[in-house]
Amino acid sequence: MRPMSQDDATLDALTQAERVRRGEVTPAELVDAAIARIEKRNAELGAVILPRFEAAREEAASADLPDGPLRGVPFLLKDLGAHGPGDPCHNGMRVLKEAAWTEPSETHFAARLRRAGLICLGRTNTPELGLLPTTEPDAYPPTRNPWNPDHSSGGSSGGSAAAVAAGMVAIAHASDGGGSIRIPAAHCGLVGLKPTRARSSFGPDLGERWGGFSVEGFVTRSVRDTATLLDVVAGPEPGDPYAAITPERPFRDEVGADPGRLRIGFLARAPRGGDVHAECRRAVELAAAALGELGHTVEEDHPAALDDPQAVGAFLTVLTSNEAFTLDKWGERLGRALTERDVEPLTWAVAQLGRQHSAAKLLAAIDWNQAFSRRVAAWWSPPDGARGFDLLLTPTTGEPAPPLGEFAPKPDNPLHGFGRAAAFSMFTAPFNVTGQPGISLPLHESAEGLPVGVQLVAPAGREDVLLRVAAQLEEARPWRERRPPLHV
Repeated sequence: MRPMSQDDATLDALTQAERVRRGEVTPAELVDAAIARIEKRNAELGAVILPRFEAAREEAASADLPDGPLRGVPFLLKDLGAHGPGDPCHNGMRVLKEAAWTEPSETHFAARLRRAGLICLGRTNTPELGLLPTTEPDAYPPTRNPWNPDHSSGGSSGGSAAAVAAGMVAIAHASDGGGSIRIPAAHCGLVGLKPTRARSSFGPDLGERWGGFSVEGFVTRSVRDTATLLDVVAGPEPGDPYAAITPERPFRDEVGADPGRLRIGFLARAPRGGDVHAECRRAVELAAAALGELGHTVEEDHPAALDDPQAVGAFLTVLTSNEAFTLDKWGERLGRALTERDVEPLTWAVAQLGRQHSAAKLLAAIDWNQAFSRRVAAWWSPPDGARGFDLLLTPTTGEPAPPLGEFAPKPDNPLHGFGRAAAFSMFTAPFNVTGQPGISLPLHESAEGLPVGVQLVAPAGREDVLLRVAAQLEEARPWRERRPPLHV
């Protein structure tokens, strides 16, 4: 046995697990090395907010550590969603931090990760209730981007993305209700897959989150880690309101599989008008060229429904209604109604918007979103039987990672951050509405040295196609050797 070196910070999760199986390193050594890396960089980056180092060391040394496919690999959980019994969970909320809130039970998602042999080192920073594409909550210091600490790491899974990009761990939990896996992956130079709606379970606590917009997932440095993790968590649990299409074989088997010659459309301009940064357009152009070199047919085309100006309003009606409901639920759990003083100005303003919607208006928005989803899906599967497209290529975000502070509320406009967020979610949020899988890949870098991601979107249930093509691009345009300045 030998202790892990700093060079081992570049290994992906599957390589770490393989070394454990071969007896080259112990789970305890992996955990100790990851803790040392977190302690080295976390004060600068603000990624890990709730460490559980001693519990992780005990789990690593235990003979009861499950013998799953990722046995002994350390990872991090986002402080929003998946949890085990007794875990502190603050959801970016100062009121929960001050209450020292802990969860009494284990989610199915967290249980599957535990059974895979993963060892959780703690929880990562997130904006309050995951509302923004940056990670700057009032409850904790901001999470900084390892590529430039004056810039955002993205959100709402910004803490997880910063930790993986900096080499603290190889993989971390993330979640996505409007782009919160894909945006931080794009800003931090990582792989970020938003799975198909209901690919994994929110139970037993919830049936769905954000009206079906939200999903759980991960940020990683390799496509094969993403595929393996998806295998670990995929599948319904009893009582789930709906389930994703069952894959024909393990997702891990798709990495390296031949996708065939695909028809891929691309969109480099902003849907519904607006601006797209030149570096984000350039990222799509470079990705389109790479896909063409791989033998795919690539043409400028996209679902016309993405340009419908009503899409934003229907999305926000569902989101704001859910935030009003969420504050009410947290009030019930805390034993008192939450007030304006308990949450950030943006959170309160969003919830107040939600309280203005009648039940009929909410149902009308849900109906509109479902019709929108059918219109979008028709681009992939035309109703006349003609051949549709296999994938859509877009920028992940409309701009590279912005400076910290750009989303802060203004005294006369607490919703300023919500408006600013549109530039970062214009390409991601539509596919939270439709429930389709999308993956952000780190294929470009701006002149200022910031990562710029591109997004590929597949039909519902077809993560297999995304993983095959993502693995092709990973081999053709490797990114794993890139290191940010603030690397361990």
